[in-house]
Amino acid sequence: MTERPDGDFSIDTLLAAVAVGAGGAVVPPIVQTSLFSFDNYKAFEDRMAGRSDDPLYTRVQNPTVAAFENMVAGAEEGEAAVGFASGMAAISSTVLALVKPGDRIACVEHVYPDAYRFFERLLRPFGVDVTYHPVDDFENDPDLLAGVKIAYLESPNTVVFQAMNLPKVAAHAKRHGALTVIDNSWATPVFQRPLTLGVDIVLHSASKYLSGHSDTVAGVVVANAELIGRIRDLSLSLLGGKLAPFEAFLLTRGLRTLGARMRQHQSTANRFVDNLSAHALVRNVLSPGPNSVPGLTGRSGLLSVELDERVSIPDFADALKLFRLGVSWGGFESLVLPAQIALNQAGEENSLQHFGVSGRIVRLSLGLEDPRDLWADFDAALNLSANRK
Repeated sequence: MTERPDGDFSIDTLLAAVAVGAGGAVVPPIVQTSLFSFDNYKAFEDRMAGRSDDPLYTRVQNPTVAAFENMVAGAEEGEAAVGFASGMAAISSTVLALVKPGDRIACVEHVYPDAYRFFERLLRPFGVDVTYHPVDDFENDPDLLAGVKIAYLESPNTVVFQAMNLPKVAAHAKRHGALTVIDNSWATPVFQRPLTLGVDIVLHSASKYLSGHSDTVAGVVVANAELIGRIRDLSLSLLGGKLAPFEAFLLTRGLRTLGARMRQHQSTANRFVDNLSAHALVRNVLSPGPNSVPGLTGRSGLLSVELDERVSIPDFADALKLFRLGVSWGGFESLVLPAQIALNQAGEENSLQHFGVSGRIVRLSLGLEDPRDLWADFDAALNLSANRK
């Protein structure tokens, strides 16, 4: 069982000082087993009857996974957490545990494309209505959430990175009895703790900043004990999207350095935002800064830039030396994802197309390389691609 240190410590201290395992081991052991046996009939009977919480079967419970869940719950200041095999497993398992046919979800515009596809391809055919609304409507229309079961939020949202006044939206939701669910992968609990702002459920693609090493695919959900119990009982056990012990071990390693990594990502992002804002080949920089909305205290390394028409985006991408072309983000490596490519992704439903994202936008995930080297590479590629066109 993970023990948290007493006192009002910073998140860095909380994640570094937490002890895991017997004997005060600072690294949780990998309990690589599918099942757990019992010493006697009474212990087995008590567990099956729900009178004990001893480990039973790794599909629903595992000590290594529990160590990771406990750390994330503490970081987000939540009562409990549950880990999943991917961010999409976290999203789908959370929503499916809470809605039924006839319910309505109000979703923020510019949502993660696979979340959009989940809503459109799976939920809508089963009778769950999903409507999409701008950030301003969530903030300024107090009756937007009337009759809504779930307000599904991202702050900031995907690609365009619009941040949201979460206390205001949470107050609207509570007035109408709607549950608020937010994807906090961009900010992490280092820069934003939505549960303290009134949001009901926080989820993460743990593959991103929580891991930080681009070697894990995982998800996690944090909320009060009642909501997590419902998700664990219904979705985790019956859909089976469990987090594996080895991945949980890797995620615990990543959490130890989360604060230090996020500050480095922020420092590099600040340099890029300043330089890009003054660049002749840049139309717009999309990156919310610290304190741009209540509760957002920092800037992550994920941002977008809208490039001038003089820039050939394919030439620009091919001219980059340190930035790689690829999906995902939040690791040690720097990546670019041109919207032109994402807009052409195979599939009937594409949220970037649906919400009208410009093909001139390029998303950047700024890694942990020296920011001076990254900027020199990015600037040279911009100028070279403009000269070729």
